Amino acid sequence: MIQSPHFTYRPIGTLRSPYARRIDAPHQGTVVAGTQTGEPASATLELEEWLDEKAIQDLKGFERLWLIFAFHLSEGWRSSVKPPRGGPKRGVLATRSPHRPNSIGLSAVELVGIEGKTLHLRGVDLLDGTPVLDIKPYVPYADAFPHAKAGWIDELDATLGRGYAPGPRRPR
Repeated sequence: MIQSPHFTYRPIGTLRSPYARRIDAPHQGTVVAGTQTGEPASATLELEEWLDEKAIQDLKGFERLWLIFAFHLSEGWRSSVKPPRGGPKRGVLATRSPHRPNSIGLSAVELVGIEGKTLHLRGVDLLDGTPVLDIKPYVPYADAFPHAKAGWIDELDATLGRGYAPGPRRPR
């Protein structure tokens, strides 16, 4: 029998955003139709005291970052979920649902500036207080695959329009 490893992570920082509830946040940081302002949200990532400022010294000049974070308000997971864009239930690992076997998320955000150990960001889809586990620089030649197929999402795009995302589930 193979023993499953367990991992413990310590957040490197806390994200501060205008989104207090899941219903307030866009489904993707760059798809903001239906949000309160209709604009990409500004946020800050405040790094923990134990993290040395040298860890971010070479981030200047990067336009985008990957944030690896914990879905800290997720209440368990389901093997299939109903995507917000509609259609039938899908296997959770074929979606970006927060209800995952490991409540880990990934989001590409714009880096606007750095002040000390605070990163100023734009285009976030994370809730206020989200623990960030790691940051990786977005490298266009390695991270962008504009012609990659997106399975069932391509089928929805053909019907609803490319990049369509619903607004909030209820009026503001």
